[in-house]
Order: sequence, then structure tokens, then C-alpha cells
Amino acid sequence: MKITLSGSLGHIGRPLTQELVQKGHLVTVISSNAERQKDIEAIGATAAIGSLEDVDFINSAFTGVDAVFCMVPPANYFDHHLDLLAYYKNLGNNYAQAIAQSGVKKAVNLSSIGAHMKEGNGILQGTFYVESILNVLPSDVAITHIRPTEFYYNLLPQVHSAKENGIIASNIEGEVINAWVSPADIASVIAEEITSPLAGHKVRYVVSDELTYYELAKILGESIGNPHLKWVTLADNQLTEGLKAAGMQPAIAAAMTEMYAAINSGLLYEHYNQHKPKNMGEVKMKDFAKDFAKAYNQL
Repeated sequence: MKITLSGSLGHIGRPLTQELVQKGHLVTVISSNAERQKDIEAIGATAAIGSLEDVDFINSAFTGVDAVFCMVPPANYFDHHLDLLAYYKNLGNNYAQAIAQSGVKKAVNLSSIGAHMKEGNGILQGTFYVESILNVLPSDVAITHIRPTEFYYNLLPQVHSAKENGIIASNIEGEVINAWVSPADIASVIAEEITSPLAGHKVRYVVSDELTYYELAKILGESIGNPHLKWVTLADNQLTEGLKAAGMQPAIAAAMTEMYAAINSGLLYEHYNQHKPKNMGEVKMKDFAKDFAKAYNQL
């Protein structure tokens, strides 16, 4: 198959590109960074260097291929001029226009847990709109929306608190169960979907592990040699003010707090709990704990 992937060689893009190339597919990887071209070609893929703000560029990269992978690259939450929702909507519209113009009939979109919610999901609100925009495409365009649960690496900012204060914290109660996922497991699911016969529009969740925050703290504590590492529940305003003090844009800090509050209440996981995947991924929290310990030891 001829496949075009957005996402460059990021956490998901690299293992996804490697797997597809190894299976004999002709892969083109979109990147905004010209310095990535050599790395992309070293894997055995073709580089398409350009901006996702340029619909004509995306159209060119999508033309003549059998399937495409779309994702909205992570935004800079510390940019105080960023309109996060507009950023998502703009790229969603660009992808939809390029898919329609290029004539490609199969797309896999990286969405997120919480994308079933139009509001109340904080920083994930944009994923709802991207799905909605792509779902307006004609029915003969097959689309799978991949909804990962929370990424393990979102825990890495907790390393400093773990080392300095012996705690990790958020506005979530310790007995709440959260679902976590590895980019490697996401890449495997995307590779499966993008190379399989698709029809219509569907949603597929991806998860690697489920555990309470108390269990999480125990696993991470053991990995850093601190079996007494504690999970601490913050008030919503404490989390928001802490994020703002770290330099995060105030509106995004409030949206981040809202997202975690929706995990705490269970609202964010309502649809997921009704449509859980039959199988979890291979990478568990104990595996990620090695990365957490490495970052901890480098401080």
C-alpha cells in the first residue's frame, strides 16, 4: 500500500513508520522540519517537508495514496497567544479539504479519550471538533478515529515534585482508576487499522494499562527507590494556579484542570467504559516506570 503519515517521527510516528516500512508498504512521512528528512529516509520512507497550515501541500502529500494518517501535532500550552480550539479546528478543516481534493478513500485520525464530549473535556475539546469535521466527508471515505487514553509520558512533569517533595499530585482522588497508554501500542493499532479494509466511520479506543493513582504512585515510587512516594489530591484551584505559576497560558491551565476533573468524576471515561477494547496493549505502567526513573535520576 501507499500510505502518507502526518506526525513526523514523534512518539507515535517513529514506531508507526518503522512498522509499516518493515511490512513492505510505501510510506511518506509529513514533517515541518527539514532536518527530519535524513532520519525519515534512513527508516526507508519518503519525506514530505511542509506545513500543515498549507492545504495545497497536504493535498499533494495525500494524492495518489491508498490511505492517510492524520493527527494534530501537540500545541505549545505556554504560548499565551495560542487559541487552542481554533488551532484544532483549522487543522481539522485542512485535513478534510485535502482528503476531499486528493480523492483518498481511507483515513485514520488520531483523536483522544473524551472526544465524544462537545464540552466539559477541557483541552481535549478540539478533538471533538476534528472528529466532527472529518465525519462530514462523504460516506465513501472510510475513517477510523483512534482514541487513546492518557499517555504515560504525561507523568514525566511529575518527576521534579517526586524528587523535591516526595509526592506526585493532581486534582484526582487516589482511588480513581485511570487508563494509560504507550505510544508504541497506539502505533500498532494505527498500523493495523490503516492496512485493514475499512468501511464507514468508526471509533477505536487504545489502552495499555488501568490502575488507581495510589497503585500508580506505588509503582513509580518503587522505580525511583522511594517506596513512600505519595499521591496527593489537589483542589481544582490549586492545580490551576500551579500550572499558571509554571508559565502555562491561564485559559489552557483552566482547561487542563477541567480535563482532570472530568477524569476524577468519571465523565471523561463514560463512553470508553461502554466501548472498551477487548485487548490491552503490551506496555504496562511498570515498563514506563523505567523511563520515569531515568528522568528522575537525571535531575
